[in-house]
Amino acid sequence: MPFRIIAADHTGITVTNLERSLAFWRDVLGFELSHRPHQTGNLASEITGVPGAEISIAVLKGYGHKIELLEYLAPPDRKHVALRPCDVGSVHVAFTVDNLDAVLSAIASSGWKAAGKPQTLQAGPNAGKRVVYVRDPDGTTIEFMQPAAPEN
Repeated sequence: MPFRIIAADHTGITVTNLERSLAFWRDVLGFELSHRPHQTGNLASEITGVPGAEISIAVLKGYGHKIELLEYLAPPDRKHVALRPCDVGSVHVAFTVDNLDAVLSAIASSGWKAAGKPQTLQAGPNAGKRVVYVRDPDGTTIEFMQPAAPEN
């Protein structure tokens, strides 16, 4: 190949309300706010391909990954779509956790909720992992995975 991907840099998530999402990612999940850029004019439009884009951004760091939350303030005709995990274009980010029940408890107290019920994978390289999808108020999916308990 004439190029190589060096590393994954971040996961970007478009949100309705930046402050609400920032509070969840920072205060509930423990990510650290890195910086809050604001993009507008030709820069925002040329990067995104969205004419008239104006974006308020919060970049969070933690657990070896960055999350970029983007609230588009313009253009005025932006849409809210309710993609399900089975719909083409739906994406999710997955995190490994040490205590899935504690994560679900913290999420429930913050107003978010699990999309389904935690399940233990029975086969394959992830056998024994407990897994569940969580949906944020905008419908974005986050997967949480708890590794299998070590065998004695």
